[in-house]
Amino acid sequence: MLIRSAALLWGLQFAFLNPALALVLVELFGATAAEVGLVLAVYNASGFVASLVLPAYADRKRDYLRPMLACGLLTLALALLLTVATSLPMALIGLVLLGGPAGVGSSLLFAHLKHSGAKPADIVHTRAIVSVAWVAGPPLAAFIIGSFGNSAILLAIAAVAALNIATTAVMLAQRARPSAAAVTPAQVGSDLPMSRVNIAVIVAAFIALQATNSTVVSIMSLFVTRALSLDVMWAGVALAVAAGLEIPALLLIGRLSQRFSSLGLIASGCLAGIVYYVAMAFVSGPVALLGLQVLNAWFFATVAGTGLALFQQIIPRPGLASGLYANTRRLGAIVSGPIISFGSFTPLGYSGIFVVCALLTGFALIMIGVVSRATRRKGLPIVGDICVSEATQTRRQ
Repeated sequence: MLIRSAALLWGLQFAFLNPALALVLVELFGATAAEVGLVLAVYNASGFVASLVLPAYADRKRDYLRPMLACGLLTLALALLLTVATSLPMALIGLVLLGGPAGVGSSLLFAHLKHSGAKPADIVHTRAIVSVAWVAGPPLAAFIIGSFGNSAILLAIAAVAALNIATTAVMLAQRARPSAAAVTPAQVGSDLPMSRVNIAVIVAAFIALQATNSTVVSIMSLFVTRALSLDVMWAGVALAVAAGLEIPALLLIGRLSQRFSSLGLIASGCLAGIVYYVAMAFVSGPVALLGLQVLNAWFFATVAGTGLALFQQIIPRPGLASGLYANTRRLGAIVSGPIISFGSFTPLGYSGIFVVCALLTGFALIMIGVVSRATRRKGLPIVGDICVSEATQTRRQ
């Protein structure tokens, strides 16, 4: 119950902050569009570095709750600083020194789950709770801003952070309390041993997959209004449908992960993504636009849920695994810029962007297939969420 509460609260913290941050910078600090872009770039760079440094520290200590508590405190400090700050440079300093490290808290939660012996199905189900927060968070943030003003969202973030701190403190207290039913932390090791080359290939594949998703979210409004000549409302409806369908997709994936390999589930997501992107290049109306979001939801659910579980299977250190996975999304967002530029200059216009996304997804599928075949050749078959070598089977007998 505490893990689920923590997942919901971490999701809400950044479902409130990230969509509203640009508006806060403009309305409270008078930032121009160029300044907003610069601040967000530096803020994300800080998050990228923190996603490597803090989880590595937690891995060395084999303690993820205390760093997670620190991230909650940093979020609270950031919200309070942005509330009282009087200049954009002060806000930028706060975002870099406090906001970047604070964003690692969600990754540390999943690292703690893995360290505590959670199975991939547990990871996926917990990720579904974060998705629930992201479905509810942005509309709720918009309501708070519309009803109480821009500063009110910062107070809401502070309130959620305070609840998150309390939840983490209770988890720490429970861990310190001796109990016959206490869960023994899992030994650090990978469920699916892979060479560094294969891990690098998986990381590259996920950067490509994350880039395509980031691209579609970024250009959906332009595609709907300029390519389909529909009201911009349909872009919001399409993205909301995809986000809503992602939750049952994650729950289904959690069940399927007990029967099928992580690589196999991700391959199914890639196939769904390819069909989705190709179909979107030829879509002509709102009915098809909304209907295709079923494929989009399955695609991103495998990337977001099974992907995180896979990284924790192939990388021995839970903190590093979760942090590295989080950074594939950040790097994917950077790659999405060139995808939009290149795709939009093709004869297909905005539809060309979806064609480029389909090609990238196909490329990622090939890379995943190569790694899967290499893994099987080494005699490490994946059965459900467990991968055991022949030697391991002998030791268990």
